[in-house]
This record gives sequence, structure tokens and C-alpha cells, in this order.
Amino acid sequence: MEHIPLFTLLNSRLRMTLIFASAWILLGASAATAGTIIGSVRAEGKSGADSETADGAYASRKYKFVERVNYEDMHEFLVFIDGHFATTNLTTNVVQVSTRRVAQQGATFSPHILPVVAGTTVEWPNEDNIFHNVFSVSDAKQFDLGLYKGNPPEKRITFDKPGRVDVYCSIHQNMHCVVYVLENSFFAVTDKRGNYSISGVPPGTYKLKAWHERLPMTEQQITVPADGEVKADFVMGIKNLPQY
Repeated sequence: MEHIPLFTLLNSRLRMTLIFASAWILLGASAATAGTIIGSVRAEGKSGADSETADGAYASRKYKFVERVNYEDMHEFLVFIDGHFATTNLTTNVVQVSTRRVAQQGATFSPHILPVVAGTTVEWPNEDNIFHNVFSVSDAKQFDLGLYKGNPPEKRITFDKPGRVDVYCSIHQNMHCVVYVLENSFFAVTDKRGNYSISGVPPGTYKLKAWHERLPMTEQQITVPADGEVKADFVMGIKNLPQY
């Protein structure tokens, strides 16, 4: 049996210990070089717009049932870091967009707001027993999937250009959703309470934007720490637009 010199054995164990120690240090450093952005988003209408709801013209039969925008009930705000990250890999995962099984007049897309990274492929299964025709005329992506039922494998679209893509059904009036194509994966959609969280963000100063489909986009500059959280709240409304 071959005898290994004690010095060689100790030296080998020392090298292994140093390797494992270095690995733990690198892992710890990696975990400590990414921060988290947290916050909330809400919307508010213009002051004075509700002054005549209790009486006056809105109390009349003519306007009593006119549906008004409820800013407090607005949800599905999208918060994202603007710009491209050189280290961000484009996702190759297929994002599922399902069409819920509902009555013909109530057919709808789910989810209504779908943020994706540029390069993502989205499939559009029709789970109704009626025809749908998914299409878009948006500059970021134009397509027409034609009439179909079920989930044919060819009915998939790759969104390769950043921007907003409004998607409709050519048959049903109220079928509409938005695919928002982003340059990086640092984004989040708010929950029912308007809260959001974006984790794993490299430290640095960024332009953070908040978006809603029927409101002007708003933004603020934030600095993300190497470890810990930074808070950024948004109040959106009809503001920061040219006045006439």
C-alpha cells in the first residue's frame, strides 16, 4: 500500500479548505450585490371632477347611469426599469396566455396585461367552443392568427421589439389585452393592493417607470443598494401632459 507523506496530505486538505472557503465567499458576495425595489402604485382623478356627482347634472336620468372612471379600483399597474442590461439574457420560455371559456359576448383574454422580455414567444390557446381571431396592428408587433379553435402549435407569436402591443379579437367587441414588451427582466405587476416587488436588481442608479393602459406613464430615478431594499411609490393620474 502506497504511503502518502503527511505534509502532502495536509497540503492537499488545506487547498481543498481554501477552495471551499473561496466558493462560500463568492456566493456570499454574489448574494450581497443585488437589491430589491419595493413600493406601491395607485391612481387618482383630477380634483373637482367629483363635485357634481351627488347632485346636479349627474343626478338626472340622462347621466345617472353613465359609467365613470373609478381611479381607486384601478389595478394591474406595471413597474419596470427602463433600458437594456448587457448581462440580461433573453428568455426562451413560452408564456401561456389563455382565453377563458365564457359566453360569446363575454369572451376575454387572461391575463389582461402581460409583460414579457423581448424575445419571448407567446401562445394563444382558444379554450372556447367558438371561433376567435387574435390580431394586432401595433407598431411593436403586427400579426393576424386567423380564425381557429383549440391551441394549434403554429398559433404562436415571438415578440422581439420593445413596446406596447394591443391585441384584439376581430369577432368580439370587448376582447382586448396588452402585451408589454420590455428590454430587461426587472419588472413587476402590482397585486390587488397596488404593491409590487422587483428583486435581484444589480446595484446602481436607474430610471424606474410606472405604466397603466389608460394613464400617462410616470417615472422616477432610484438608486438600488448592493444589499437591502429601496422604496419607490407612485401616484398616477392625468398629469404631466401638454395643456391647451
